[in-house]
Amino acid sequence: MSGASAVDVEALMDQYAGRVYRLAARITENAADAEEVVQDVFFTVFRKSATFEGRSAFGSWLYRIALNAALNRRRAKRGRVQVSLDQLAQSPESSAMIARATLDWSQTPERRVLAQETRAVLSTALDSLPAQYRMVIVLKDVEARRTADVGAALHASGPCVKTRLHRARLVLRERLTPYFPERRRRG
Repeated sequence: MSGASAVDVEALMDQYAGRVYRLAARITENAADAEEVVQDVFFTVFRKSATFEGRSAFGSWLYRIALNAALNRRRAKRGRVQVSLDQLAQSPESSAMIARATLDWSQTPERRVLAQETRAVLSTALDSLPAQYRMVIVLKDVEARRTADVGAALHASGPCVKTRLHRARLVLRERLTPYFPERRRRG
């Protein structure tokens, strides 16, 4: 894979761009940011293809680059104003996004605010996890990847992935308990 040419990167984009975009969209929660992540990832692949050692599958290496790029983009955007509905209307995925954002009349305003606060608390708790825990949670619980795929992306064995996932969930539970006291086990 060393020394990828423009044609090679184009072929790789054809094969992997959809997967990279879906991962980035789930993490960044923004179509424009996800598109930028895809561009960043393939630019990085082009620049650093000589560093790919082949110890894992190429897809796992690429997925790791995509995960890091998406998490960095999300971190950089935290606290900024979201995209306006006019901008969303110009996006190819606009109908689903606008429907989600504006057409949920089944909830009261209080429930919508509570849902937003819950998402913010979960996002903050997830972002505060150590990187190895955050990545395993995102890959396994958010992306619903198989343990073997997560292990390949993180350069870890299956048992190591399961241990990290268990520990990550415990830390996440500990950090979320103050916000959701009714979820505490009664014993």
